[in-house]
Amino acid sequence: MGKKKYKFFEIILLCYLLIAITASANDGSAGDSAVMAKLAKSLTPTPTGWSGPDVCKWPGVSCDSSGRVSSISLISKSVAGELPPDLNQLSNLQSLNLQRNRLYGSLPPLSDLSSLQEVHLDNNNFTSVPSNFLKGLTSLEHFCIDENPSLPPWTIPDSLTDSSSLADFSASNANIMGQIPDIFGSFPSLENVRLSYNNITGFLPSSFAKSGIKNLVLNNQKNGLSGRIDVLGSMEQLTQVWIHVNKFSGPIPDLSLCINLVDLQLRDNTLTGVIPASLTSLPKLANVSLQNNIFMGPMPVFKTGVQVNLGNMNHFCNPSPGPCDPQVTVLLEVAGAVGYPMRVAESWAGNNPCKGWDFVTCDPKGSVIVINFAKQNWVGTISPAAANLTALKQLVMSDNNLIGPVPASLTSLPELQLVDVSNNNISGKIPKFRPDVIVKTSGNPFMGKDLPPSSPPGSPSSPGGTDDPSSPTIGAHKASTWVIVAIVIAAIILIIVLCLVIYKYKRNGNSKLSKVKTGKEQKLKNNSPKNVNGYGAIPSTASQSSAANSEIYIYDGGNVTIPVELLREATDNFNEENILGRGGFGIVYKGKLHDGTEIAVKRMEASIASNKGLNEFKAEIEVLTKVRHRHLVALHGFCVNGYERLLVYEYMPQGTLGQHLFDHEHLGFPPLTWKQRLIIALDVARGVEYLHGLAQQSFIHRDLKPSNVLLGDDMRAKVADFGLVKNAPDGKYSVETKLAGTFGYLAPEYASTGRVTTKIDVFAFGVMLMEMITGRKALDENLPEDRSHLVPWFRRMVMNKENIRYILDPSVDPDEETYQSICKVVELAGHCAAREPSQRPDMGHAVSVLAPLVEQWTPTASNGDDSFNIDFNMSLPQALQRWRANEDSMLSEDMYGDYTTSSRTSKSITALRKVSE
Repeated sequence: MGKKKYKFFEIILLCYLLIAITASANDGSAGDSAVMAKLAKSLTPTPTGWSGPDVCKWPGVSCDSSGRVSSISLISKSVAGELPPDLNQLSNLQSLNLQRNRLYGSLPPLSDLSSLQEVHLDNNNFTSVPSNFLKGLTSLEHFCIDENPSLPPWTIPDSLTDSSSLADFSASNANIMGQIPDIFGSFPSLENVRLSYNNITGFLPSSFAKSGIKNLVLNNQKNGLSGRIDVLGSMEQLTQVWIHVNKFSGPIPDLSLCINLVDLQLRDNTLTGVIPASLTSLPKLANVSLQNNIFMGPMPVFKTGVQVNLGNMNHFCNPSPGPCDPQVTVLLEVAGAVGYPMRVAESWAGNNPCKGWDFVTCDPKGSVIVINFAKQNWVGTISPAAANLTALKQLVMSDNNLIGPVPASLTSLPELQLVDVSNNNISGKIPKFRPDVIVKTSGNPFMGKDLPPSSPPGSPSSPGGTDDPSSPTIGAHKASTWVIVAIVIAAIILIIVLCLVIYKYKRNGNSKLSKVKTGKEQKLKNNSPKNVNGYGAIPSTASQSSAANSEIYIYDGGNVTIPVELLREATDNFNEENILGRGGFGIVYKGKLHDGTEIAVKRMEASIASNKGLNEFKAEIEVLTKVRHRHLVALHGFCVNGYERLLVYEYMPQGTLGQHLFDHEHLGFPPLTWKQRLIIALDVARGVEYLHGLAQQSFIHRDLKPSNVLLGDDMRAKVADFGLVKNAPDGKYSVETKLAGTFGYLAPEYASTGRVTTKIDVFAFGVMLMEMITGRKALDENLPEDRSHLVPWFRRMVMNKENIRYILDPSVDPDEETYQSICKVVELAGHCAAREPSQRPDMGHAVSVLAPLVEQWTPTASNGDDSFNIDFNMSLPQALQRWRANEDSMLSEDMYGDYTTSSRTSKSITALRKVSE
């Protein structure tokens, strides 16, 4: 009886469960129907056949056995609309394919759709990313959101790790920003990663090595990925790598494990070093692009059938395949031990290290006698190969982040006099050198300790090599606690020193750019020779008639306010005989200070002191106090005298490029040679490249033309006249401004819309190149109408390359080698002056094209900076005195790097400050 009763209750319970499951399924189906009805209503036009109560019968909609929606497919249906926010209530959804439509608004909230396996939302116009967009997608395998450029900036979320079965992740041109998260060890099945045309920055994550990625596409990031690419050498499954148009640095890693690699695109980065044999010997490699980097060593030889583009920027030791000079080979090994830094790669071109190579000094016989890598902050080791330079007298590697031991092989050098490895992380015992060899090892906390080779101080531990982009090895550096304490103490000392320097500058009358109300102590006295106690002040244009009620702007940057009496004296009271030129701002005068230093004074008088003139005056000061470059004219100081405004520049004795191109016969100048024109073009390109993206703030010049390019006695060029400069917008965006500049040099899009990007300077530079090629002005109304505008005439003429010889400036009489160089510049000019801004390169590309065309020169023996200007015949006290003098001179150079001004500039500033004080 008991058993029958038990079976009865069991049957009742089973029936109840079946009823509950059926009811739940019916509720789920009803819920899906409601969501699908909202989806159909939101789309315009409504997809064909999307009507009726049974959504499972709608075209493109599939359901599972329980009647729940499992798939939605509306591929290329030309539908528009905003997806309903409750799309993630389709809990059984496995596939969502809405690509190639006109959908907008927010991306669908997909979080916690645990059954979802496939998502394709590419080629739409979504404008918002919901929170937790990719959270909880535990079954996701294929995801594509390519070509959604209107999305706001968003980052790849760490919650993507929920999708452990992910095989494809594609989000090109989807406005992704930030770093690639280091989460790829969570995706053992991942094969395809496509993230090109975004704004991703940072380094390649080390976890790439733990994934099965075959196709890695990261090219054309807006600001550029950076660091080393060592992790590629650990990605054994790779078949395609597109990482071009970024900012990757360092050498190509050993790729011997990547035996399936077919397509490798590395162009347009800042890669350096010797191209490894492991690349050229890959069995399946079919296409490789290496141009617009600076590779070194012997020219590589690839297998027959491999499509290779090496470009013309690389610094191979020979123009054809073959071994390098033995000294070059050794020096490349030494550079390789510190990761082939860019400063080395840029200088070490050709097959003779005694011809213009930085960090290297040779004796008259052509033997390397000094290697000086001091104070470069490089990471790496000391290469034993240095012992193969048998004439080496000095090896200076101080003040870097070097690890490992001092190679014992160095003790065999017969001429060695100095080994300086101080202030590094060198470990191990010091080899026994001859008694007469000076060995400096101070500042190495691990010196004398035999540390394991696998983890020396400062050695890498991360397999991706992403923590330190300059490191020649892979990973992050670990330091002991007491080393960290020492670093903290050093930082505190540095802060104290900086505070003292800032205090000193403030006492001398310098201040950060700020806006302050005029008070008794800072009242602007129009008749006083020293305005605002030595600070540069500009009254507000709102109330120039009342200095007491005006506001003043205080500027910083090492420039000084100069008394007007000094400028009158220097220019002989602005004598007309000292006029250098006239422009929209005013008149430029030549002047000479008491110590003989020549200056150029740009003067705006009260009659033209309009708001425009004052804005240009302020713009020049603001820009030139923020930028410092050897190819931008230096501002020494400025003066405010009542309504009069004066700017004081370094004097450029050879006038303007325009004078040398168009008026040289009248002025008695010899015509510019082609080599001089090339050097001037490269100088201008480097100056504008710095303005566009290398300075602490990016600028657009807006008035680039030959009359704004000044030349020194050495015929080296500097860009001048920054009164129309605008802050550069980020990336491809433009900013609207009032039309300014000079007709003939205005880019079409700027002239028609008033919107500017850095590409308007590129256009003007292209026009300047055309002028340097032809000797003709951009706009010459004396010529027939079909020839008066240089750009369209130039384009028509060079369509047939045979016409190039006929359009050349008659003063240029090229031989065959020069003619080939001219042809390359003709091509560059055409690209720079292209009608569409998207077709113009950036200024970095112009530098890349022009730099190889400019012949390297050999420094004289007296310029032996790398050997500290020491004569080896000096006594030791004499040498030490010279060494210290050189150290002092290097201090100011270290402050500004490559962008220090000339000694003349330093003397000028000093002289001006003494007088003004």
